[in-house]
Amino acid sequence: MTIKVLMDTDPGIDDAAALTMAINDPNIDLKLITTVAGNVTVDKTTINALKIVRFFNQDIPVAAGAEQPLFKDFEDAARIHGASGMPGYEFPTDLPKPLHKTAVEALHDEIMASSDPITLVPTGSYTNIALLFSEYPEVKSHIDRIVAMGGALGKGNMTSAAEFNVFTDPDAAAIVYKSGIPIVMVGLDITMKALLTHESIEELPKISETGKMLHDIIINDGDNSDSGIAMHDVNTIFYLLHPEAIKTEDMWIDVVTDGPAIGETVGDIRGAYHDGKTNAKVSVDIDAEAFNKWFLEEVRAIKN
Repeated sequence: MTIKVLMDTDPGIDDAAALTMAINDPNIDLKLITTVAGNVTVDKTTINALKIVRFFNQDIPVAAGAEQPLFKDFEDAARIHGASGMPGYEFPTDLPKPLHKTAVEALHDEIMASSDPITLVPTGSYTNIALLFSEYPEVKSHIDRIVAMGGALGKGNMTSAAEFNVFTDPDAAAIVYKSGIPIVMVGLDITMKALLTHESIEELPKISETGKMLHDIIINDGDNSDSGIAMHDVNTIFYLLHPEAIKTEDMWIDVVTDGPAIGETVGDIRGAYHDGKTNAKVSVDIDAEAFNKWFLEEVRAIKN
């Protein structure tokens, strides 16, 4: 049985790679892509999502969403992803049009029309999802789970405490973690372990045009080190398909919404403060070698 997925995203280089896997893996049925301001502004993230859909000649609807966080001032990550959000490759220019619906309307309609369980996969800030839950709380009972890239139990990548997606809109993240829907937190605790190695990256253009596209945008990612490049958002798709390769721990996650630790995801690791209750499966370890192997296998299987 395929996993019916709605992706809410802010492409972004690693988002583009995650979309590539979600669009092409036969075990995932990607029904809708919604966009949000994050890595770059929402007009650019929408164009980038449409570029990926057009590259693979797919008829997956794309709906544009929130231009800014609920309350906090917007800060992008163009310093990591470039001014366009997805530099390095010449995509087709005859792009499809986004839906006339907003992201929230499109998410609501797709969720309520589905007879199968829905998995939400947010890989940007959670603004659209928070607005959806606030405006249409009835959708919650129709969502099987949320597999969200974001957060960290330790060191952040936007501040010393906060990961970027949660930092971008911490108020939205707090709403999502209080939603009562099962959540898998795919955060920096694993995404900084499962780096795509430089050996894997150099293999990509030898495989296909898809491999060349991914190679050409990935090498422009500023989230680079001697060990490889972090493909944060791709880990959500890896989890969907290979949960056995990721270790999770059940715990309660609170989100800090103000002060110097704004955007921090605080895990009740001792189970001391919420009467033994948990609201998330938190990813704490990953098989990085299996991730690299899977990434290349996915690209090899794409007929493009």
